[in-house]
Amino acid sequence: MASQQPSGPRSDVQGGLGRLSRRSLVAGATTAAVTVGVAGAARAAAPEVAWPKVERPADLRRIVWWSAAELAVAIRQRKVSCVEVMTAYLDHIDEVNPAVNAIVALRPRAELLAEAAEKDALLAKGTYQGWMHGFPQAVKDQWNVKGMTTTVGFFGQPGVPFNPPATSDALLVERIRAAGAIFIGKTNLPEFGVGSHTYNLVYGTTGNAYDPTKSAGGSSGGAAAAVALRMLPVADGSDFFGSLRNPPGWNNVLGLRPSFGRTPELGGEQFVQHGGATGPIARDARDLSLLLSTMAGYDARVPLSLEDDPKAFTTVRRTSLRGVKVAWMADLGGYLPTEPEVLAVTGAAVDRMRALGAKVDRIDKLNQVGGTFTNADLWPTWLVFRHWISGSLNFPVYANPAWKPYVKPETTYEVEGLLNGIDGQGPITAQEVWNASSKRTALYQSFRLLFEKYDYVLLPTAQVMPFDNVDGEGNEVHWPKEINGVPMATYHRWMEVTAIGTLLGAPTLAMPAGFGTSGMPIGFQVIGRNHDDAGVIEFAAAWERETRFVQEHLPPLIAP
Repeated sequence: MASQQPSGPRSDVQGGLGRLSRRSLVAGATTAAVTVGVAGAARAAAPEVAWPKVERPADLRRIVWWSAAELAVAIRQRKVSCVEVMTAYLDHIDEVNPAVNAIVALRPRAELLAEAAEKDALLAKGTYQGWMHGFPQAVKDQWNVKGMTTTVGFFGQPGVPFNPPATSDALLVERIRAAGAIFIGKTNLPEFGVGSHTYNLVYGTTGNAYDPTKSAGGSSGGAAAAVALRMLPVADGSDFFGSLRNPPGWNNVLGLRPSFGRTPELGGEQFVQHGGATGPIARDARDLSLLLSTMAGYDARVPLSLEDDPKAFTTVRRTSLRGVKVAWMADLGGYLPTEPEVLAVTGAAVDRMRALGAKVDRIDKLNQVGGTFTNADLWPTWLVFRHWISGSLNFPVYANPAWKPYVKPETTYEVEGLLNGIDGQGPITAQEVWNASSKRTALYQSFRLLFEKYDYVLLPTAQVMPFDNVDGEGNEVHWPKEINGVPMATYHRWMEVTAIGTLLGAPTLAMPAGFGTSGMPIGFQVIGRNHDDAGVIEFAAAWERETRFVQEHLPPLIAP
């Protein structure tokens, strides 16, 4: 889950909104368009990738079925025009999106077709902007796109006016725009990105790609559902508490919470906030790596951003799983209440990994190979960290008398947890933050030792299967209240399994694990060594080659 508010003009800053942003959404240009002959455009501007071969389809409606890499080749080689691409996607969105409400604030068709025609004109003149040239793209509705309104699922609900259109792009938006994309709208999210269920009073609830009556997850629920339903080639997301893992796991796609600093965000506080991360969502590992290469890269204005060359992520080695050493944590020996269906699907997938040659051991303790961080430390450590960061980020909204009455309970819980402490034990102090950070360090050191023996750690993406959006009495369901008879005391206790990757700051990738008897998907979290983002993508590439879950298990809304 992410917690991000939009930056705005000076009047917003004076009202408190500008101070909320975890990273202000202002950035300078990162790359430029390249003017070359069309034949040489790919060599000059496209990442060094094993690009697929593509032929023009007889039925242009098939354009949306291409992978992002295939779409890039087709546009670059002018097998299809950008106008034809935009038309195919908008037609598909018109047909599918009403069932799930994944893409919101869709711009007028005439404007988008005009922009697509401009992209075609650039190609005709020999100007190729990048691998996303002409792509229809929608970003999560927490990021500023110049000329568009950012709501964060809050501003624009009854009682709270809309923000004015943004006057600049967020950094990731700048980078995606520089790669040639056309921004068609936004993807839906929960209010302030808080909670792993995508609903708000501005745009409504987003349904799951495989059953719109069930949750798409959150906070990147709109993005994951849109990619799964082929309404976007790829999408961005953000993750504080599973937002790039739970939605992909529930929508049968891939998502990557990168290493901290891999994908920089501008503005606001830059040294303390180690909770949120932005990353890509895609239908295959190659597309995931392509978008990561666009989003990643050092920026001097973000002091903790990583300096590694993003081109390192553009080539995915499709290795075998044979000999790979995996630690399978499942439900941590029963510590994490988990639905039997989740354990059945992921357990069967683990058996399949073993059959493919992976060496998988069951690990039930977070301090399996030593260290002082035990299973019982996970939730209290997480609560201090979460209340401190999320509560601080959202405090200005909570403290604004004009806005406080409209803030949902999940956000209020985080702020009041900061102010009043855990279970009414008083406000969180600097000493408690220090102690929790020391515990977090102990968790990291324990995993560092674990990674001396194992290549990857596996966990489910959630402790429950996708739940109903509405209960039997017609009431909206905001989160699961119990698992296997165990009450969930908070709105997010049911997804405690995702706290581990966040606290580690390590690359954590969500990939499909399979489908349950309910017909719904669930995924794996793959945690890699510190900064080994390429390694978790390679693992996903090897797994998808063997399983083909995305390609062979289409959502019923778009199945033939």
